Amino acid sequence: MEFTAQQLIQYNGSDPSKRIYVAIKGRVFDVTTGKSFYGPGGAYVMFAGKDASRALAKMSKNDEDITPSLDGLTEKEIGVLDDWEKKFEAKYPVVGRVVS
Repeated sequence: MEFTAQQLIQYNGSDPSKRIYVAIKGRVFDVTTGKSFYGPGGAYVMFAGKDASRALAKMSKNDEDITPSLDGLTEKEIGVLDDWEKKFEAKYPVVGRVVS
């Protein structure tokens, strides 16, 4: 499936009848099984329904970092993001891509 950013935000956990999705580098993962982390009240709820690539790379929960932009990231930060992507791939199914 393809999602625009506006469509993806609908899967942020606020509607209990919908799945919870987080995107990394444009790939959308179904993280519903991790709803204690990504659902309401979870430590990473701010990533739900969004592409959190930059925030994960920077190990940040700041709103300004919750964006798909990789501009200006260091080599180390890109490595951190790649590690996160591998963790997500091992744990959660890919359900689509974010398109502009």
